[in-house]
Amino acid sequence: MKSRTIKVDYLARVEGEGALYVKIRDNTVTDVKFKIWEPPRFFEAFLRGRNHSEAPDITARICGICPIAYQVAAAHAMESAFGVTVDRQVRALRRLIYCGEWIESHALHVFLLHAPDFLGYDDGIQMAKDHPEVVQKGLQLKKVGNGLMALLGGREVHPINICVGGLYRAPTKRELAPFIDKLKWGRDAALEAVRWTATLPFPDFEQDYEFVALRHPDEYAITEGRLVSNKGLDIALSEYDDHFVEEHVPYTNALHSTLKERGAYLVGPLARYNVNFDKLSPLAQQAARDAGLGPVCLNPFKSIIVRSVEILYAYDEALRIIDGYEMPERPAVEVQPRAATAYGCTEAPRGSLYHRYRVDDQGVILDAKIVAPTSQNQKSVESDLWQFVPKYIDLPSEKLSWQCEQVIRNYDPCISCATHFLKLHIDRE
Repeated sequence: MKSRTIKVDYLARVEGEGALYVKIRDNTVTDVKFKIWEPPRFFEAFLRGRNHSEAPDITARICGICPIAYQVAAAHAMESAFGVTVDRQVRALRRLIYCGEWIESHALHVFLLHAPDFLGYDDGIQMAKDHPEVVQKGLQLKKVGNGLMALLGGREVHPINICVGGLYRAPTKRELAPFIDKLKWGRDAALEAVRWTATLPFPDFEQDYEFVALRHPDEYAITEGRLVSNKGLDIALSEYDDHFVEEHVPYTNALHSTLKERGAYLVGPLARYNVNFDKLSPLAQQAARDAGLGPVCLNPFKSIIVRSVEILYAYDEALRIIDGYEMPERPAVEVQPRAATAYGCTEAPRGSLYHRYRVDDQGVILDAKIVAPTSQNQKSVESDLWQFVPKYIDLPSEKLSWQCEQVIRNYDPCISCATHFLKLHIDRE
């Protein structure tokens, strides 16, 4: 029996450490395992015994790329539990800084982590030698997002301005004004990015996903909404544990999250797009259509186009927010703790991020549960590989290995939340 082993020791351009094992016998895939072996980080345990007000800043340390997602989810959970409603303009500012995070994270992935896959480069540095204008524009797009985070959050990495009850400080309209021209430039550049990503070569591959994302009646959901899917799910955050379950899988140190009723599901840009296409701004909707996408996209490789559409939307939305902004009378409202269970969920760049806390009448956290996007997507990653490898099994080993890596990078996995390498091992017998 002829056997062949394909081994990639280091998969770059993902955040965190993990491994992929694919076993092929007689041209049939017999096993797929997406492994994550990073040691436990104990953030949920760290939160026990801490004051509710500490949750936003503690959880922000889970991710250096998406700290705002954790901060806002934690703050919203506590505010919901304590019956707090923040000022309308404070809500807008939180959405604005979230736009900054979407821009910087998506731009990093599109131009430096994902595009090299389609163009045949090992990394963004190599790609920049032949496509300097593309990489430079991507970095400029990212820089504007980082600037928004620094202005509104106090710094770009692990911002410090979000608190339970609102913000520690609200900017003046005059402070936001210099960003208008930058955002207008970025909106035009993002529109070009949508057009450019649409020209990339995409494998013929579609999956019948269950897309799960927040949905809001009045806007493209980022910070609030109900959790819905394209297959009938429509629940309040307090019902999350009735429908989702996290399970330990022997070969990985990260829990697998599944829907109790139907198993694997997908969160992230592709899910948001499919669930909320009608809530995108007219500019973003038209750009998507011009790029060859309709309201439904089932090809995970085209997530690079969808991310570009979300960059465009974030720039468009940031301009809208600044145009209507008036400085609130006070940046935060008083919070009176009470014994409760707190639920929060926001749309991190990589997908829905769920927080649940139980607090006592003094606002001390008794226990915590945080479900990051990548842990929710692990089953879908494996499912994609089960379906993808047989379709392209006759490719040369090197090409097949490359495309298996690309399947994973479609998700922009933040493995540490759930950067440095992922080992790929394909075993043929």
